[in-house]
Amino acid sequence: MRLGAFLAALVLLVCGAGPRSALAHESRPAYLQLDEVAAGRYELLWKTPVNLGHRLPVEPQLPANCRTLDGPHAQQLPGTRIERSSVDCGERGLDGRRIEFPGLQVTITDVLARLARRDGTTETLMAGSSRPWIDVAHRQGLGAVVGVYLEHGVKHILGGFDHLMFVFGLMLIVRRASMLLKTITAFTLAHSVTLALATLGYVQVPGPPVEAGIALSILLLAVEIERLQRGVPSVTARHPWLIAISFGLLHGFGFAGALSEVGLPPSDIPLALFSFNLGVEAGQLMFIAALYLALAALRLVGHRLPRWAPLVPPYALGALATFLILDRVSAFA
Repeated sequence: MRLGAFLAALVLLVCGAGPRSALAHESRPAYLQLDEVAAGRYELLWKTPVNLGHRLPVEPQLPANCRTLDGPHAQQLPGTRIERSSVDCGERGLDGRRIEFPGLQVTITDVLARLARRDGTTETLMAGSSRPWIDVAHRQGLGAVVGVYLEHGVKHILGGFDHLMFVFGLMLIVRRASMLLKTITAFTLAHSVTLALATLGYVQVPGPPVEAGIALSILLLAVEIERLQRGVPSVTARHPWLIAISFGLLHGFGFAGALSEVGLPPSDIPLALFSFNLGVEAGQLMFIAALYLALAALRLVGHRLPRWAPLVPPYALGALATFLILDRVSAFA
């Protein structure tokens, strides 16, 4: 695993040299709620994340046939800004129309949008940096809704630099494929539990301490990797699934920020939880597969690395984790 570990460490170092915003775990989505209260008339709720005093620089741009009747009325909450307004989009309403989000293409987040019609039908859509708009259809099947949250889960984990660092650390400790499968499964089950509890509102944990704790878990994992390389026995090496469960519970609260702060209607939460979590796991497996493919490619070309190469991964993880801890603690200290 050493060749793949070294290659992945180089990737981590390159990412770590990027801007501070790339390291910040700010992948919470914005949320647009549109409730039809009369023919072509909607109550609009626009919810955007706020990070370090700055909110997401994006506003929804409704079709030209829509005009504002009232608002927007803004409300500032810890970590979130909410705007409410009323709009009239004529007899045709929003069906078959496009809603754009100028500025979204230069961010790393998504916009979840939900339209509730008077006849009881709903539509859930997602916009992102590669597609900063949504096209409102006349009807939407269950599969399309699942696809929205599935895609959001994949994007969230692949954009969650710290979560991938932790998974990478587990791969360095666990050498046998069967044990790695058990360890990743334990991590999955653990963060699924806290993700569900937080999203359903049973447990509320402040975001900043959770983010700092996630960074600390990576630092502790880096220390364990270095101890393992020196031949020092540890519980982590013997029972890595215990560490995966313990820190997986913490990481679940980090994942929950992508759903719980959106404020989804209760009827949407079960399907959103299932689909989002499935997307997270798919993204996680994609990341693991990519590292193994990189390892296979290096072995194929017969590339040899210097003797000190195995030292790079734990120190790279430790250095980046320390930076994240200091950065996140300074945000709420």
